[in-house]
Amino acid sequence: QVQLVESGGGLVQAGDSLRLSCAASGRTFSIYTMGWFRQAPGKEREFVAGISRSGGTYYADSVKGRFTISRDNDKNTVFLQMNSLKPEDTAVYYCAVQGRPYGLESKRYDYWGQGTQVTVSS
Repeated sequence: QVQLVESGGGLVQAGDSLRLSCAASGRTFSIYTMGWFRQAPGKEREFVAGISRSGGTYYADSVKGRFTISRDNDKNTVFLQMNSLKPEDTAVYYCAVQGRPYGLESKRYDYWGQGTQVTVSS
């Protein structure tokens, strides 16, 4: 099992930046791709970004050019730097990891964090 704990959410204004962190513990040797998802009120959860063990990245079109995902393999931590935030980015953001090598563009993830709220006011 892998446990994930997110941090860094909050309330910001449109155009501001925010950095989310997610620390993994437990069977961290089994972690492959790490990623971020989000769920806005009344909407389905959607993929935001993913990063492979080697640092390859993949983004949803809605965040490309504004968000940057990175990871520290030594500390089993993944980050999401969010710039130029928009009100439509408001959501609960979830960290997730793959326990098997499904691939960078796969939306299949095995372990999930509890989520952190990001609210962007206009």
